[in-house]
Amino acid sequence: MERKLLTYSKKEKWAYVLSIIGQNVFYGVFANTFAYFLQFTLLIPTMYIGVFMGFARVFDAFNDPIMGFVVDRTNSKWGKCRPYLFITPLLLLIVTIMSFMSPFGVYTRSAAPALVIAWGVMTYVLFGIAYTIDDIPRWGLPSLSTEDNGDRDKLFTSARVVAAVGMGLGYIVQPVALALSGSLKGGEQSGFLITAVIFSVVGFLMMQPAPFAMKERISPEARKTGPLHAFKEMWKNKPFRQIIISGVLGSPKMLIMLVALPLMTYYFADKSFWKVALFMGLVGAPLFVGQYIAIGLTPRLLKRISKKKLYNYSNLFAVLPSLLIFILYKLSPMGMTSPVNLGLLAVCFVFVGVGIGIPVVLMSIMIADCVDYQEYMTGERPDGVFFAGQSFIAKLQSAVATFIAGIGYTHVGFSDVAIEKVNAFIAAGGTPRTEPEFQPFMMIMFFLITIPAALGYLLTVIPMWKYALDTDEHNRIIGELNQRRHTAPIVSEETA
Repeated sequence: MERKLLTYSKKEKWAYVLSIIGQNVFYGVFANTFAYFLQFTLLIPTMYIGVFMGFARVFDAFNDPIMGFVVDRTNSKWGKCRPYLFITPLLLLIVTIMSFMSPFGVYTRSAAPALVIAWGVMTYVLFGIAYTIDDIPRWGLPSLSTEDNGDRDKLFTSARVVAAVGMGLGYIVQPVALALSGSLKGGEQSGFLITAVIFSVVGFLMMQPAPFAMKERISPEARKTGPLHAFKEMWKNKPFRQIIISGVLGSPKMLIMLVALPLMTYYFADKSFWKVALFMGLVGAPLFVGQYIAIGLTPRLLKRISKKKLYNYSNLFAVLPSLLIFILYKLSPMGMTSPVNLGLLAVCFVFVGVGIGIPVVLMSIMIADCVDYQEYMTGERPDGVFFAGQSFIAKLQSAVATFIAGIGYTHVGFSDVAIEKVNAFIAAGGTPRTEPEFQPFMMIMFFLITIPAALGYLLTVIPMWKYALDTDEHNRIIGELNQRRHTAPIVSEETA
């Protein structure tokens, strides 16, 4: 008798993708806004942010494999990933709200400026820990929810599409907070806190159904090996090792996500609210649109081109538009708001977004492939440790990008007192992009999102040019793994 592959239901799929939106609302609020809040609202010196936050992020990144090891040793009636998802939304809610409280005020006017920094560092680390506890089991769950390789890839792709939606919501936190701040007694601080509370509650509610609805259908034995064994096996897995090295080398790519909001706020500042909204729509939105389109197209592209080639070519695709953005700025440093330049910027940012979006989807799929490879080679299925690699890469990239940005801002003096001066200039109706005194600040933002980022795209490709696990080999491995799991011949069932 033929045995069908076990797979998820429609209800499970939608509960999971909804939870991914919620998770990325939290991540979008924090990743897109917190560094801005520290540097441009609390006015903490730029180099302090670069150094302390960079080291905090590195510390957090190295916690990820530990959490992955813990997940792999979990053996409960709910499975090994689901138990953590019952509690993590509440942790994220509490820590995210704490992050925007700043009880010690603004650095330049605080009676205890060291405590302003300490609070920022503490909440930064706490958010990273809470997010790690959620992220690793949440992204490990799809590979345990189905035996069908095609269904697994569909679920990962759907999750990445909606993750972009959650991240996109995070982009509007800063403009909403600034819009609220004018009518609040606490100014920008109160605006950010209220906005963070609203978005955090939304994210919290969206994450609730997933652990109740989802099931783990693959139940690998939780082997009682030590963490050193798990890490050694992880590093011995050649395709996984190539993905990790590629991600670390590509860290400068993240500068565009880190510097985009300051660039929108300062270069495109204008006394007319509607002009600011138009500039952000024409320049900021295309980056998001490009990512979203690319993520949606990835499944179709995978039918025509291998994962390895698509990963490499999409990274290379982003190099030229990144360089063109900086060339446009150098040709017209005060005139990037002209209709022609805005149109060219929009096109370049769409292409950059495409180059960012495709590798994001592929990384989740390729890491899941590496887990299959590990199970095939050793009989162990370390989903937790391997998906910790995805979180490890993201955090280490953020740390390196934060440090590079700190060096760049410090080099031109775009820090605490200078930022306060620019803020006052904007509040008085000034336009920083047309003021010669502020030109170095404008230049460094355009530089950071283009030249180092372009280098990051190039470096990313080097370890992956001869990627060790091609699509045909992975399909063969999946077939043999399913034969091991079931004694009868197998056929795939249709998913909803």
